[in-house]
Order: sequence, then C-alpha cells, then structure tokens
Amino acid sequence: MYTCGPTVYNPAHLGNFRTFLFEDLLRRTLRLAGWKVYQVMNITDVDDKIIGRADSSGKTISEVTEPVTDIFQRDREFLRIEPAEMYPKATEHIGEMIALVQQLVEKGLAYQADDRSVYFAIARFPNYGRLSRLDTRTIRPGARVIADDYNKEDVRDFALWKAAKPEDERTRAAWDSPWGRGRPGWHLECSAMARKYLGDTLDIHGGGVDLIFPHHEDEIAQSEGATGVTFSRFWCHGEFLLTDGEKMAKRVGNVMSVTDLRDAGVGAAALRHFVFSVRYRQQLNLTEEALEASQRAVRRVGEFADRLSAATSGTPGLVEAAGTLERDAKAALFDDLNAPQAVAALFDFIRRANSELDQAHGDDKTALERARSAFAMVNGVLDIVPDAPSVAPYLESWVASKISAREQARARRDFNTADSIRREIEARGIAIEDTPLGTKWKKVR
Repeated sequence: MYTCGPTVYNPAHLGNFRTFLFEDLLRRTLRLAGWKVYQVMNITDVDDKIIGRADSSGKTISEVTEPVTDIFQRDREFLRIEPAEMYPKATEHIGEMIALVQQLVEKGLAYQADDRSVYFAIARFPNYGRLSRLDTRTIRPGARVIADDYNKEDVRDFALWKAAKPEDERTRAAWDSPWGRGRPGWHLECSAMARKYLGDTLDIHGGGVDLIFPHHEDEIAQSEGATGVTFSRFWCHGEFLLTDGEKMAKRVGNVMSVTDLRDAGVGAAALRHFVFSVRYRQQLNLTEEALEASQRAVRRVGEFADRLSAATSGTPGLVEAAGTLERDAKAALFDDLNAPQAVAALFDFIRRANSELDQAHGDDKTALERARSAFAMVNGVLDIVPDAPSVAPYLESWVASKISAREQARARRDFNTADSIRREIEARGIAIEDTPLGTKWKKVR
C-alpha cells in the first residue's frame, strides 16, 4: 500500500494525523485478516510552499524540511502509528521522476511548453477524471497550476516538470534534466516512488479526500499513461477532521498539533479512541467535550486492562464473552473498517468480563487466558489502552505519608479527617482503593 505522507514545511496537524490514523487502522486490520503488509509513505520535501518558506528565511529546502520531518516521526510515534516499511523523500528520487517524464514525452502524453516546463496533456488521456468522477470539460485551472499561464496547450494540463526560477536555485530546489534546470511538479513524486518500490500496480493507495482531485487523479494519469496498466486496485480516502464545523487547515488558522495535544494532557489512546468513534469516511468534529469523553473512556479501558492482568481466575462466562468479542470486532473491522462498532464490542466485553471477574474463584486460568487473548487481539488493532501516568518520586512518598495518616485516622474512628485526606489525595489525580490487603493507589491523571 502507498499512502501520501506529509509535506514538511510545517508540522502536521491533527487533521493530517486523522488520515494517518485511519491508514494505521487499515494496515492493522489487514494483518488481522492474515495479510502481510508492505507500506510506503512518501515525504514531500520539495514543493512551492517549502521553497517559499526557505527563500523567505534565507535557507535551503533541506534546512526547512529536515527538522519538520523529525517532528513528524516523533508525533507519529507518540500517536502509536506503526511505522511504514519505507519513507522515501522526493528529493532523493529525482532520477526516477525524470525517467517517468521522459516516458510520457516519448508516448506523446507530455510536451515541453514555451516556458520550458513540461506538462501532461489531459486531452490525450481519455480516462482522466475516472476516480473523481469529473467531466473533464468542467475542469478549471487551479490546484497549484498557474491560472494565467498561456504557454500550455490546454489550460487544464498540469505540470510534470517545472522550469527553474531564481528562488529554486537560491534554495537548492533545482536539478538538471533533458528540458533544462527545473524541479518536479507536485504530483510526479508519488507516481515515481510508488512505482519504484511497489511496482506498476499497487494493491491499495490511501490518503485524505482532499487528494482525490487533482493529486490522485493526476497520479493515475501519469502512472497509467506510462505503463498502460492499472495503477492501484483500490483507493481509500479518509474524511476531514473539523473544528467548529470547519475543515482543519493552516490557512484557516484553526489547526491543533500533536504538541498542543500533549500540552493539554491528552494521551495517544484518547485521541485514537476519539478518531475511531466515527467511520473513516465520515467527517469528525473536534471538540473539548468529545476529547474529555474519550479520555474517560480509555481510562476505563486501562483500569480493565490492569484488572485482567492481575486476575488469577476466570469463569466459563469469560470464555463466552471472549468469543463474542472476537466475532463481533472482526465482523466490524472487516466491514469497511467499522471502528465505532469494534469499539462498542470491546466495551461490551469489558462490561461482561468485569461481571464475570467479580464472580471468579478457584484456579480457572484457561478462561482467563482466553479473555486476555481476545482483549489483546482487539486492542492490537485499536490500541486504546492508555499509558500508565508517570509518578515522580516525591509524589510517591507524599502519597505514602497521606495514606498512613488516613489509616491512623480511621483506626481512631476519626472519619472526618480520613475523608478529608482522601479528598486531598484525589485532588492530586490519585485514585485509592481499600482492599483486604491494605489501601492501593494509582495515578489516573
């Protein structure tokens, strides 16, 4: 599978990561179904925005893109998005792009215009518009094409290779080619790199819905025009993440980054739960209330995971609940990635399993392992068990002293003081539980 990655002039925002999380769900579900997955995700490290950012700051494009690429990988790891098998960079595959353009020129599908740029001739590719279901007669110039460029044969044609401008040379974004110094067009890189690493025909190509036209439409034209075979058997597109009903976008100014998420105390598990609360082909509205609800939900998942891990016995009912979870979660995930239904199946299992564990006694470890296996299988796809909150050493000693003082107050039947200490402990994000073996505590926020 080939998935369009970030354009690294600014850190990716949560809208971008909604798409990457959907693709993570897809690759994990494919593996659950028994497939071996090989994923390529490109890094776009040369385009108009990158060059503009570099030129305005007196830098080369690599000085702009390398730090942002590092941020992307850190954010990806934080959100538990499995790494793709390859992350090829556009600037490292200029030779492959030039070779692809040469093929298209030789086949009469591309031409060099008076401005020395090379364009794809849409009128010579009859299937153009098939993916996006566009009538090519209605296509207007735009989508990163200069609207008043009269050098082209057809105003709809898109650039494969752009003649170098002074800012390209200043920022080291220009290369030698048969058509003179220049740089690749936006769409060219994906066709060239997908073909190099995955062959002429892919199984799956993914991305956001905003890439269907013109980016993916142009990829199809370039690739199939050159090879004469189907470029991708399946296309999967994730819908937008909204904030206050508007698409999250840098130009709108309503973006939220992974750093913002971490600073707000929202963990990866909570965001994954939030994103998987609706199907990938539906728009999703980001609100503080929704994130808080997801935080509460995954806290419950984490508490159950701890309980299941610490349990010593199960029941026959636990085996039945595990079987139901596996059946329902698989049915949901294999039904066009119905993540909300899979999440619902998991929470139904947690409710039933907690009830069974309340009744468990003896040494039925077989039922327990069956439940653990089912839970691990489903969470292996959703990955919504939260990380255990870190506890500073000073906090551990503080909690220990408070619990000791509370026990002393209870021993002398001073329950007002004991309740007051409990509230003080809970105000620090600590949950306590009185058990026959003493008072247990853990940090919950």
